[in-house]
Amino acid sequence: MIQTVILAGGLGTRMRPHTERVPKPMLPVLGRPFIEHQVELLRDNGMHRFLLLVGYLGEQIEAYLGDGSRYGVEIDYSYEPTPLGTGGALKNAAGKLDHEFMVVNGDTLLEMDYAGLLRRFRESGKSLVIAATRNAPDQPGNLLVSGEGVVLDYSKRRLPGAHTDAGVAVVGRRALELLPDGRSCSFEEEVIPVLSAKGEALAFTTDRVFFDMGTPAGLAALEAHLA
Repeated sequence: MIQTVILAGGLGTRMRPHTERVPKPMLPVLGRPFIEHQVELLRDNGMHRFLLLVGYLGEQIEAYLGDGSRYGVEIDYSYEPTPLGTGGALKNAAGKLDHEFMVVNGDTLLEMDYAGLLRRFRESGKSLVIAATRNAPDQPGNLLVSGEGVVLDYSKRRLPGAHTDAGVAVVGRRALELLPDGRSCSFEEEVIPVLSAKGEALAFTTDRVFFDMGTPAGLAALEAHLA
């Protein structure tokens, strides 16, 4: 029953003009909003308490999902006054976050062993465990991972042979102390490298493909997968 936090406040610039009047998580996938597919997948994997971090057109998401009762879950919301990035959105919602929580990108869908991810986090005692896909040696990724599954660094340089962050992580609340107050910031760029340097970040490797519906090509691939 871990709290599940969905980052759903982005502007969706890669999907314009579709996101000029509709927030990205509400874009239709096989006739239903993407966020509905995501909530149902997570529910079916044991998640029943959700906190959605919303901003841009977020009232549309709340109007559609409501309190989650029709899905058999509980949904609460945290609104960003201005775009705050992934880190700023989490810091803004600090008063509603549990001592541990699962963070999920609001534009990715990943069918994986969520129980295994949570188990690795709790058994490790670390501050962060990231779901990561193992890439081919010549395929670039953004997570440098040791043979023991320790995250050595996060890099936007997309290094060959690195793993790829699959858009899901379990976070200990103490990681929020690394986030600044009152400004936009990136959890990936400002927190992961610091936790990595302290030996506080691990990877949970999955062979399952994750789908990023934040681009037209990604949305088409997701629809083909779910059809």
